[in-house]
Amino acid sequence: MGDSTVTVRLFGALYALQKERGGPTVLEVELPPEGVTGAELAGMLDLPLSMIEGVFCNRTVRPLGHRLMPGDRVAFVPEGTPGPHRFFLGLYAAGKEGAETGEAGS
Repeated sequence: MGDSTVTVRLFGALYALQKERGGPTVLEVELPPEGVTGAELAGMLDLPLSMIEGVFCNRTVRPLGHRLMPGDRVAFVPEGTPGPHRFFLGLYAAGKEGAETGEAGS
């Protein structure tokens, strides 16, 4: 991995979408030094925000408005994660954090 990239992994429906498109499900993406938000990165990858509930950044779930920096490890969490898993993975808390800080991104 280069100094100006992030590693992005796709799961669930996002994985399936990327496979349908014939693309890789693990990507290295070049970022500017100031980084981008999760929503901006999804746009760079042509991933529909309506299919994304949150973003893992370095093993912590964050709202889509969270700024991702070069060197981060990123995974997009697809919409529709079942109820108990939402709490276990931290999606519920990330959604509340995003709403409180205006970082919802969608």
